[in-house]
Amino acid sequence: MSEALDSLLDLLDLERIEQDIFRGRSRSAVVPRVFGGQVAAQALVAAGRTVPADRPAHSLHAYFLRLGDPGAPIVYSVDRIRDGRSFTTRRVVAVQHGKPIFHLSASFQVHEEGMDHQAEMPSAPDPDTLPTAAEMLPRYADRFTDPLMVDRLLEAREAVDLRYVDAPPFATAGEPREPRSQVWFRTVGKLADDPLLHVCLATYVSDMTLLDSVLLAHGRGGWALGDVVGASLDHAMWFHRPFRADEWLLYDQQSPSASGGRGLGQARIYTADGQLAITVIQEGVVRIPRS
Repeated sequence: MSEALDSLLDLLDLERIEQDIFRGRSRSAVVPRVFGGQVAAQALVAAGRTVPADRPAHSLHAYFLRLGDPGAPIVYSVDRIRDGRSFTTRRVVAVQHGKPIFHLSASFQVHEEGMDHQAEMPSAPDPDTLPTAAEMLPRYADRFTDPLMVDRLLEAREAVDLRYVDAPPFATAGEPREPRSQVWFRTVGKLADDPLLHVCLATYVSDMTLLDSVLLAHGRGGWALGDVVGASLDHAMWFHRPFRADEWLLYDQQSPSASGGRGLGQARIYTADGQLAITVIQEGVVRIPRS
């Protein structure tokens, strides 16, 4: 296991300070606020630790309420909404400085057999043929006004091997194209067999690139270039089939709409052998800066 992945796993290993109250900390991010994927993953960890191990997570629905302060701890309070025969529901509120910054509802289910079908996996190149972030990002260093941006992007993703199928938004700024993007990702190192851990790591990564497709439609380079400002508003995920976050996953993303200062991203995550593992939908604030 890499040192970076070990650090990320330590970040997700929340401190229990009461039966249903947990405390987490933050790590550095590209922008000076708590990374949304981090708080969503930590909230799901908190919820999952109050649920029997034989009930894996099957969905989450969350709202980002305030910007998180990366210099302060985050307290996660879990409400045990329902414990049924098949389903368990939890609600989590994340608090900083006495105010809620995020809340999440998650549902967990005992395994059942039933009807089974899925959307076909789209075509994509073998991830091993694509450049790593360390190989790709320095090519575009001259695009960033901040000379440290490449280092910040690499640091933020050093625990995850994330490879773009097509050029990312900051590489094609000024050139509108189809609002669709694909990335392959997996953790940099093997993980334990705990299903909750794999679900939480996929949740963490899911917030990294989902709104890229919104930017592509308008030829915008994104947050790192400063030609848009934005933040996640809400986030929903459905976990359909078992998967491992330490094995290649294809994140196929598109944007059906942007209006009113908001952009919508929707995506499907497939295993390398074509199983539809996760569906993701997110809306975010996407604004053009005022001159």
